[in-house]
Amino acid sequence: MSRIAGVLRRAFGLVRNHVGTDHLGNKYYIIPEQKTWTGRLVRAKRMVVAANPTEFEYIEGSIPMEWDAWIRGRRREPPSIEELRKNESYRVQIKIKAQELDERDLTLQAKEYEEGLVATPTKTLAKGHAAATSFGKQELSEDPTSTANTFQPGSWMPNPKK
Repeated sequence: MSRIAGVLRRAFGLVRNHVGTDHLGNKYYIIPEQKTWTGRLVRAKRMVVAANPTEFEYIEGSIPMEWDAWIRGRRREPPSIEELRKNESYRVQIKIKAQELDERDLTLQAKEYEEGLVATPTKTLAKGHAAATSFGKQELSEDPTSTANTFQPGSWMPNPKK
């Protein structure tokens, strides 16, 4: 049966050679350059059969960068297992170094805040959405507010009846 299927695939231009599989289970194929039954030359194509074929569940990173570069023709040879392992360990090292650097930066910032070398950042809170009709309008507050030369007295709100 597989011999008949192979003949039919070659006859209709569906020959594909398995090149590799990544750690996520995606399978990579190359369809070699070939002539159709009409004599037309069809150039080589590269393709992936996803381990999770549902399109709506695709997430970034479901194809490793090395395989993505091979699929898009940015590299001639498919990545080797050694290359994939080396690059993955390098990515892990970079993440660890970045996390250490972030922690060191946060401790340095905290030290500078304590010593008074740097002013503590103010946290701004934007209420509402810019498309809302109440955006940018001052809300009535029970507490009086004062900024420089202006004074805004607080407003009295009656308690709601129960």
